[in-house]
Amino acid sequence: MIKDNQKYFNRLHVVLDALIIVASYMLAWYLKFASPFSDIGLDVGVLPMRNYFEMLYVIVPGYLVLYYNFNLYTPKRATVHKYEILNIFQANTVGLVLLMAGWYLVSQIHFSRAMMAYFYVINIFAATMARSLIRVLLQYFREKGYNLKFILLVGYSRAAEEYINRINSNPQWGYVVRGILDDSVPRGTLYKGVKVIGTIENLLYILPQSKLDEIAITLSLKDYDHLEHIVDMCEKSGVHTKFIPDYNSLFPSRPYTEDLMGLPVINIRYVPLTNTLNWLAKRAVDVVTALVALVVFSPIMLATAIAVKCTSRGPIIFKQERIGLHNRPFKMYKFRTMEVQKPSVEAKGWTTKDDQRVTKVGKFLRRTSIDEFPQFFNVLKGDMSVVGPRPERPQFVDKFKEEIPRYMVKHQVRPGLTGWAQINGYRGDTSIKRRIECDIFYIENWTMSFDIKIMFMTIFKGFINKNAY
Repeated sequence: MIKDNQKYFNRLHVVLDALIIVASYMLAWYLKFASPFSDIGLDVGVLPMRNYFEMLYVIVPGYLVLYYNFNLYTPKRATVHKYEILNIFQANTVGLVLLMAGWYLVSQIHFSRAMMAYFYVINIFAATMARSLIRVLLQYFREKGYNLKFILLVGYSRAAEEYINRINSNPQWGYVVRGILDDSVPRGTLYKGVKVIGTIENLLYILPQSKLDEIAITLSLKDYDHLEHIVDMCEKSGVHTKFIPDYNSLFPSRPYTEDLMGLPVINIRYVPLTNTLNWLAKRAVDVVTALVALVVFSPIMLATAIAVKCTSRGPIIFKQERIGLHNRPFKMYKFRTMEVQKPSVEAKGWTTKDDQRVTKVGKFLRRTSIDEFPQFFNVLKGDMSVVGPRPERPQFVDKFKEEIPRYMVKHQVRPGLTGWAQINGYRGDTSIKRRIECDIFYIENWTMSFDIKIMFMTIFKGFINKNAY
């Protein structure tokens, strides 16, 4: 078995990076001052070549430190290549900014900024190409059976199955799962080519054989009381051990971790909009969008108000209590689309197809979503957002939170006038479960571009909908 000596590999990587930095710097100097395309004749106060190359004593170690801080020397087996490229870009950008700031502080005005721009571009390109080539070579050797890591899983769980799925889907990582140890699953049980080969106590006999590179603890939640004992056995062997928690029964997507003065804290659900900058950016877009929409749609809203008033008795604007951010109630505005009812009758249920309570004008308003336009005032007030989960009435919130898992997660953000569920067709009398799945996906994957995408798609899919009764 050929083991992966990460320390030796990192040293080679550092040497290669240093050579690339030097070569990129020298090429940048050549292009600026010595190539046929050089504009050296136009420069005033050009520094001697020696001054430029003496800077390598600062640039090479400085850039290697930046590469280390931007995680460019972590193992490549399970790192995503696009993030590695992003880190190269970020490290070089920080390096260039620091150099420029240093020259400004010492009043060095003759050091060529154009040359450093050449160096910036060349070094990013060369470092990216070098790492891409290394990945291709590692993948080739691993496919040939070299540079592999042999792993044993301790505990049969959904986490173990997910881990095996990812290893099988990414042979370029070079991981080979030798088997699974578990106390409750029968020996010989097979999952995608990986067998249960014994009980957890078999670690006492397997570990001394020194044929493993890693142990992955993948216990199910019910077996966590054995975790400390298992970690003790693994640590005594000196084999690298990692822990893959069985999250899926608690929350379906990626957890968000934070460091509380050395205490790791795992948040059950990652909500980007709890970040203050994200919240402020979304709120600013909401206010601007609502103001523009009220101006643009004002003729339609005026015509709608006249139509509602002239065709049925009652107020133009219908106010209804809904549950919003942090489970707080608020009054949501709509153009009235039904005959005036007693509150007790209204609370019995929601609108269904061919509902007799809906007026003729109301049918058109609901079908085109024009009845929702007054909610732009809710957005300005801060009760709602332009994009978010649709708010529901209190009686239905009380009902659904008991029937549908994770229903109340939707109240961790402001409700919206439109949302990911609505543009996917989940409006009116449709599956609440599927609607909540869409809402949670939106909450956990929020970005400003996602909001813009939903607003754009609402124009084509959200305004007119067959399920809007």
